[in-house]
Amino acid sequence: MVTRGRSHADGCFTGRVNTWRLPGSHAATRRLEGVPDILAETLRTVLRRFATGVAVVTTWDGDRPWGTTVNSFSSVSLRPPLVLVAFDHERRIVPALRRTGRYAVNILGEGQRALSDCFAGGPSPRDHSASDSSDGSDERDRLCGAEWRRGATGLPVLVDAIASLECTLVDIHPAGDHDLYLARVDSATAAGADPMPLLYYEGRYLRIERAVSLELEGKQER
Repeated sequence: MVTRGRSHADGCFTGRVNTWRLPGSHAATRRLEGVPDILAETLRTVLRRFATGVAVVTTWDGDRPWGTTVNSFSSVSLRPPLVLVAFDHERRIVPALRRTGRYAVNILGEGQRALSDCFAGGPSPRDHSASDSSDGSDERDRLCGAEWRRGATGLPVLVDAIASLECTLVDIHPAGDHDLYLARVDSATAAGADPMPLLYYEGRYLRIERAVSLELEGKQER
């Protein structure tokens, strides 16, 4: 069972995270008896074959904006509008997410590889001669020098993202060594006309060099 949470006016998410089980999971467990656990490295190798976009999740850490790079982002529902991101329990952003109960998803364009690296804990793409960070503080405290604004709901949003969504947390689902942060979309913005996204595949970044627009021949599932 998962207990639904809510965000109070003070921004504190009050949901409890409980274990849950699928209907009939006991029978399913019996059917899987004798099946060895797949090796984590094997699973990682297989999943790296799935290309994804790259996004930066931002929120408030007290009075400071904070962000981190993700590719485990997914849409969930259009009605109601729901999305989710998955975070390892040890990710630096997790305490801030649980305190605020809100986050923004900033989808990166093809020219923002350095920004993605910085939000993943790498060096800042900005000119260090203009600002000294030798105090040892994390560049993500400064949103990696990226231009940002307060969005429609007050969350920090990256100005140059090709799209952004501002969200309110509604549930946290435990899932192995990660938690799934399910959220309602309160505001969504797309910038520009057909911008090219930053892609991630097999542990490296890709850019779309050539694309052909084709009509979808299959039918949408109902």
